Amino acid sequence: MNTVIERIRGEAARHRADLNELLRIPSISNNPANKPDMDKAALWLLTRMQELGIKSEIIPTPGHSVVYGEHLEAEGAPTILIYGHYDVQPVDPLELWDTPPFEPHEREGAVFARGSSDDKGQLLIHLFAAQEMLAARGRLPVNLKFLLEGEEEVGSPNLKPFIDANIDRLACDAVMVSDTGFFSREVPSMLYGLRGLCYVEVLLRGPNHDLHSGEFGGAVANPVDALTRMIAALHDGERHVSIPGFYDKVRELQDREREAFAGLPYDEAEYMKDLEVEALEGEKGFTALEQLWARPTLEVNGIWGGYAGEGAKTVLPAEAGAKISCRLVPDQDPDEIADLLEKRLRDLAPPGVSLKFVRHHGGKPFLAEPDDPFVEAGGRAIEKAFSKRPVLVRGGGSVPVTETFQTVLGVPCVMMGVGLPDDRLHSPNEKMDLDQFHKGIEAAAWFLEEAGKIK
Repeated sequence: MNTVIERIRGEAARHRADLNELLRIPSISNNPANKPDMDKAALWLLTRMQELGIKSEIIPTPGHSVVYGEHLEAEGAPTILIYGHYDVQPVDPLELWDTPPFEPHEREGAVFARGSSDDKGQLLIHLFAAQEMLAARGRLPVNLKFLLEGEEEVGSPNLKPFIDANIDRLACDAVMVSDTGFFSREVPSMLYGLRGLCYVEVLLRGPNHDLHSGEFGGAVANPVDALTRMIAALHDGERHVSIPGFYDKVRELQDREREAFAGLPYDEAEYMKDLEVEALEGEKGFTALEQLWARPTLEVNGIWGGYAGEGAKTVLPAEAGAKISCRLVPDQDPDEIADLLEKRLRDLAPPGVSLKFVRHHGGKPFLAEPDDPFVEAGGRAIEKAFSKRPVLVRGGGSVPVTETFQTVLGVPCVMMGVGLPDDRLHSPNEKMDLDQFHKGIEAAAWFLEEAGKIK
């Protein structure tokens, strides 16, 4: 492996240049105007894989395309499926970016651009690892398949149907996902669990048009007032979710997990300082890390209604709305939670308003076996690249495809992300730490080497 690692380090400048090239493509999946950019990003990846001798193709879906590739020349060796996504989040609010989001800018040891950490930089560590291993040795110790999608940031609506229709093609021994990060720069980590997601929208309608608040207020139901009362009733005073049946299927933390979480170098005061908040508010009876990683939540992501412009306008609004997301833990089901939430909101809606309930995307929680041989190989790979044994942690976010891989393909999913907590995912000034990026390529190469030893 010395020759491989030396080559990875010697090609660092080219790896950064290629990363910046991909980052310049504004592949925003939720905006139809960016469809040509999505196609350009898919073609960029296809071209890079074909240059490496990886048999590749762009496969259309009803939405954005899947880029698929395979290199199956290691007879008798395990097959690893590399998953990643080339689409990115919108950049709004644009004025909060220090530099243009699609003009990569290197400063303070990082590259700042939309998609740098989520997920273009992390996707490329595996492509570059394979590239340099092939260049150094002329072969790989495992068989590789690549599944790179363009719809992760919009809930992957076409990915599960694609996987269901291509089970034989995607057959493998393990799936590698790098769309996560370390606990901290000083504490390398590997995720073995992620929360699921249930995302909905609720719309309340009152009178058939906005009314004068003086002439009608007090007699006609106000949708904004009704909605805020309904939302307030979704939690009790200890921040438990007040939806009957919400916790019925929650798998409780094991004692060893709680002990492991408690042993991490987590500073609650520093966490509050970084966020510039004076207190934390979470479900009573659980630590902050337990709340973030292993407890279900209900959060209002947006709310609107009535007049919000300058000055005053005495109006009784005709409608109000909110977007609500629930993060779920094993063994909760997003469809069941959506049913419970809809029933609760309809029960809370007062007379005088009508309610429309819209279901958006969701995903099931994911939990891996920490002692799986491929998960352990990922741990050894991180230790070799970062000189520290990673700790096993859970994550509060959602990567719904992980559960799909585990159940549909019936194989373990290895979460080996190298992002950092301050990468500002989904926010202005997203970044990828360059030391993490380059060592991540080394870790990806070490994983191929370690996975090749598994029989």
